[in-house]
Amino acid sequence: MNTKFLDLLAHNYDSEEKVVTEIINLEAILNLPKGTEHFVSDLHGEYHAFQHVLRNGSGRVKEKIKDLFQDELSDTELNEFATLVYYPEEKLKLIRDKCGNKQELLQWYTETIDHMIKLISYASSKYTRTKLRKALPEQFVYIIEELLYKTDESTNKKQYYTKIVQQIISLGQADKLITGLAYTTQRLVVDHLHVVGDIYDRGPDPDKIMDTLIHYHSVDIQWGNHDVLWIGAFAGSKVCLANIIRICARYDNLSIIEDVYGINLIPLLNLAEKNYEDNPAFRPKSLSDKKKSDQELLQITKMHQAIAMIQFKLEMPIIKRRPYFKMSERLLLEKIDYDKNEITLNGKTYQLENTCFATINPEQPGELLDEEEQVMNRLLFSVQHSEKLARHMNFLMKKGSLYLKYNGNLLIHGCIPLDENGNMEKMVIENNTYSGRELLDIFEHYLRHSFAHPEEIDDLATDMVWYLWTGEYSSLFGKRAMTTFERYFIKDKETHEEIKNPYFHLREKEEICRKILAEFNLNPDEGHIINGHTPVREIKGENP
Repeated sequence: MNTKFLDLLAHNYDSEEKVVTEIINLEAILNLPKGTEHFVSDLHGEYHAFQHVLRNGSGRVKEKIKDLFQDELSDTELNEFATLVYYPEEKLKLIRDKCGNKQELLQWYTETIDHMIKLISYASSKYTRTKLRKALPEQFVYIIEELLYKTDESTNKKQYYTKIVQQIISLGQADKLITGLAYTTQRLVVDHLHVVGDIYDRGPDPDKIMDTLIHYHSVDIQWGNHDVLWIGAFAGSKVCLANIIRICARYDNLSIIEDVYGINLIPLLNLAEKNYEDNPAFRPKSLSDKKKSDQELLQITKMHQAIAMIQFKLEMPIIKRRPYFKMSERLLLEKIDYDKNEITLNGKTYQLENTCFATINPEQPGELLDEEEQVMNRLLFSVQHSEKLARHMNFLMKKGSLYLKYNGNLLIHGCIPLDENGNMEKMVIENNTYSGRELLDIFEHYLRHSFAHPEEIDDLATDMVWYLWTGEYSSLFGKRAMTTFERYFIKDKETHEEIKNPYFHLREKEEICRKILAEFNLNPDEGHIINGHTPVREIKGENP
């Protein structure tokens, strides 16, 4: 054996017996059943829904409770117990208020602790005692292990176990124990969490989701297009930054930018107040119950217009300096007849509505005003100096990737770009041609380079992060073009359509899935492709 490896072994194991013991342990662990993997995607800031899914393990907690107690508890009692496991603090308060006297509460505590211990034992059947011990509430490890591994309750130790439970209750620790056991159950039911993209945008609390994931026991993330947009903004892409602010304005979520991440939006507001009026196309879509005053809504509407126009301008120099992005058709501000208020797309002319072109110079439509440039510089400085955002973005980079091979499966948020014949689409970047896995690898290379060099804001790596958000061959976007401009300004909904990459219908064919799995060196006979980025449009007859 290589002496380097022997030295490493000696550093951790100072005797032959310890090495042998660890080998036995690891070989034995390989024969345990695999822990349950939990897949979630497209969270989009919906923290409360995400929390509920996490707490119930997408129904796995309830299944285990039914398996264990269906002959012992009624349906109502099963549901009550499940709720206790999901939301222990809230349920315990209701129970204390409901119990008529101390004796009734004492009886409930005794029965519930017994049920909890049985549930922990059942839920931990796949794991070693060491792994279970790490999952238990630290202050109760000794007590819980005594109750879990009781072997002679009917004889010598029956009074011993009974006294343990009685003392827990009499010392006022029952609530803490039950709460700890509930969270331990949640942790044991889901061994590993996969977040298959899109934590950010639309919903109000992506930061709370990020904080939850940071403290989760075992997690990985496959970046979604919205996640990459936030990474790009932090990495120095002004056009990505303009996009995230525009989306937050659109969904009435600017508090995420300003209150959560501490980014000062006053310069943008001043610019907006100076140049824009009310505009129905830019009024925010409120997804919350919180009512805003007419003045607040008007301010958001103006800011929405200001940042949207900045975004459209910032896209243009990228498209021009990266011809291999093949996005010249998206130089939309150059296709407008500003006198007639019309735009020509694909040979057809459309009347524009709800326009807000006050800051555009028709001779140089992609040029930012000095004030717009100053606003973006200040916003970028604030973003890159937000401590909380830095923590969240660093975690996204540490735990994230464009794709993941895990237990023989391929996890991706969007797609593997394909043509109509099922062949991997080719993209030329700097005179090199990439497709399939190589294309995703080079995308990730550029993204990581951009993140590592936030001072570089106009380089290829930073431009490529924006391309991942909106480009035709992006594995995250997966559409021909993003029609944001058309949705704001053109009434004809035909122009709003975003044509999906053929992947999204070809993935229904077994031979295509096998081909993709083989491309990533996975076994087509055993592997699966696990996708995010799949909204279901029931109105169009789609089925999940």
